[in-house]
Amino acid sequence: MKLSDFFLYLLVMAGVTYLVRAVPFVLIRQKIKSRFLNSFLYYIPYTVLAAMTFPAIFFCTDSVIAAAIGAGVALVLSYFGQSLLVVAAASAAAIYLAGFIF
Repeated sequence: MKLSDFFLYLLVMAGVTYLVRAVPFVLIRQKIKSRFLNSFLYYIPYTVLAAMTFPAIFFCTDSVIAAAIGAGVALVLSYFGQSLLVVAAASAAAIYLAGFIF
């Protein structure tokens, strides 16, 4: 790749990123009063995090069964309110142990 192409791609990427962040501030000048839209915007970060994380869970190991067991352990511990450290350690341990079995 030529250096000029790289900087062109970088400039386009920076422009798109800036527009995605700046357009809502320009178009929406008053407080959003819609309960639906507020709740939608509230849950966007969680949804994006789940969409990025969940597929990676099943490709982190060669065994899909071990990955499913680890995901199950993580979901159960999260549901019962355990801390992030406990959930991550327990699910990693579950995947490690299930790797020996499956």
